[in-house]
Amino acid sequence: MSDQSVLQFIEYSIIGIASGSIYVLAALGFVIIFKSSSVFNFAMGEMMMFGAYLFFMADQQLGLGWMAGLAAAFAGSAVLALAIERGLLRHLLGRPAVVLVMVTLGVGSIIRGVAALLWGPNVLQLSEILPRKPIFIGELLIPGKLAWGFVGVSLIAAGFVAYYRFSRAGLAIRATSSDQVTAEGLGINIRGVFSLTWILAGMLAAASGIIAGSVNGVTPQLGLVAFNVLAVVMLAGMTSVGGACIAGLLIGWMETLVGAYLGAAWQNFLPYLVVLLVMVVKPTGLFGENRIERI
Repeated sequence: MSDQSVLQFIEYSIIGIASGSIYVLAALGFVIIFKSSSVFNFAMGEMMMFGAYLFFMADQQLGLGWMAGLAAAFAGSAVLALAIERGLLRHLLGRPAVVLVMVTLGVGSIIRGVAALLWGPNVLQLSEILPRKPIFIGELLIPGKLAWGFVGVSLIAAGFVAYYRFSRAGLAIRATSSDQVTAEGLGINIRGVFSLTWILAGMLAAASGIIAGSVNGVTPQLGLVAFNVLAVVMLAGMTSVGGACIAGLLIGWMETLVGAYLGAAWQNFLPYLVVLLVMVVKPTGLFGENRIERI
């Protein structure tokens, strides 16, 4: 292999890892909800998309600026997530998993339809909150938006993991995830934990949607990226916070390399074929607990 080929492989790898970081925050949202309440939230992609649109509305349509846009996106997404949990899923606790899945699928469809009615089907460009100037590492060229998006995701993910590991609220979430009955016996407000995890997931989804929208623009179809995030969560094992971070970068790396060397047609399915093979060999994923939910 020539030096040029090695440099090209490294460049593709860096770009792929940076691209995969877009999946990480949404995957963390999936995982934290599933760990605490065993609900697999298929509306996560639409929550991402809605957060990006809220950012666009406050920033550009209302002219409040990008900082107010961020505040509006986080607050609005937290309210939306809380409404889904309090308005629908709290009343369905204890129902079969397939019921909860169908409800979240329905909620996602409604959010997508409302977004299409409010903002139309065309691609909307968000403000340039991520620098576009490419970054050079020696002879390697990394697109600026991807590089700064990776930095943003890393900071948010690190902050979330620190909160999850070291705060009292994080301890309550972990206790609830381990054993709800024991946690309630110890005085933990289980229903409050459910609400908190949905609020956190909503804010993570908004951050993920804004970063993804800053790179590729926003349409009602942005929520379909959730299918890529599903692959990340399955590979991670559905319950591993650290695994979701690693699996997101791994899926992005595989997608980019497959697309670069084999073509876009292979890129669309080969990484997910790898995920399925991993699931067959190790059904709990690479980092999951020995607990399998049939959905």
